[in-house]
Amino acid sequence: MARKKKKKEIFALGNEAVVEGALIAGCSFFGGYPITPSSEIMEIMASRLPVTEDGAFIQLEDEIASMGAVIGASLAGRKAMTATSGPGFSLMQEHLGYACMAETPCVLVNVMRGGPSTGLPTSPAQGDVMQARWGTHGDHPIIVLSASDVQECLEMTIRAFNMAEKYRTPVVLLIDEITAHTREKIEVPENGDYEILNRVVPSMPPEWYKPYEETVRGVPPMPPIGSGYRFHVTGLTHDRNGFPTSRPDEVNELVQRMHRKIDQFFYDIQITEETTTEDAEVVVVAYGSVARSAEYAVQQARESGVKAGLLKLKTLFPYPRRATEKLLARARTLVVPEMNMGQISREVKRVNMGRASVRTVNRVDGQIITPSEILKVIMQG
Repeated sequence: MARKKKKKEIFALGNEAVVEGALIAGCSFFGGYPITPSSEIMEIMASRLPVTEDGAFIQLEDEIASMGAVIGASLAGRKAMTATSGPGFSLMQEHLGYACMAETPCVLVNVMRGGPSTGLPTSPAQGDVMQARWGTHGDHPIIVLSASDVQECLEMTIRAFNMAEKYRTPVVLLIDEITAHTREKIEVPENGDYEILNRVVPSMPPEWYKPYEETVRGVPPMPPIGSGYRFHVTGLTHDRNGFPTSRPDEVNELVQRMHRKIDQFFYDIQITEETTTEDAEVVVVAYGSVARSAEYAVQQARESGVKAGLLKLKTLFPYPRRATEKLLARARTLVVPEMNMGQISREVKRVNMGRASVRTVNRVDGQIITPSEILKVIMQG
């Protein structure tokens, strides 16, 4: 009987795992500017990308230029990404909006730290959640993912690239300083362990191609610029050919399609993980490194006779409404621990609509929320 081949294992930081995931997903361009606590992602990309086939790395003068370079590389056909932290994320917001309007697939990793402003450069926080959803202006759809451990950093980076390519949209991956700088043993996937998705390119003759044409999925095919297809790119509202328009019918058609291409695939985009929720009367809703504290707190509560469970959010936006509503059928209390003043808890309260008691556990002092802090609120019932 043949012995099963053992998977490759490495001892890696969360930031290192992000790089592994990006390379597995096919990332071939990184444009960035160093900023704590995300700098390891850029530093490792600087050494790894140039030695891969067609890989390119560039350090730009600031985060604004970094995001612009990522958009340009993606339009040219590359799978492109950048990484930053809170202040840099703020600078990238205008170009993030441009990527949304031009429907340009790319991945933006934000390793969250304390803020606002320079804040706590080396301490963990989760204060950029609402900035990830609403930071750029206008009515735009966005996909925001999260990771709670080092293995998930790798896996969710792959998922981020797959979603960016599949839905022709920027995807934000939020991790916090604790997750980014935790070092753990992880398994590195082999070829075939993950399905790697690529954007759909046009199959019709160039003279028939319309870059923003309506499709069943709402996602138009996207050729690399320079491949013979005329492709007009603008941040203005545009018609199906990509040319600026202010006609109400064309503007409405564009905005509705941009939202529909995300809304109709919630089942694919909204990723959650549940622990002992089958009979849970108290459910903790958590994400990032805080979810690890929450999991241990739930375990301790169970040992004390309390029917507790955990809903871990791997997708933050579009917010996993159905997963939350399912638990509300029996839960009398929802506990939402966050390293901010309450951002995802607002989404939980919106979905809850007064059906259960929602209790928050918040820290903004640069320290992680401990299992004992969460357990104390769980035991209050």
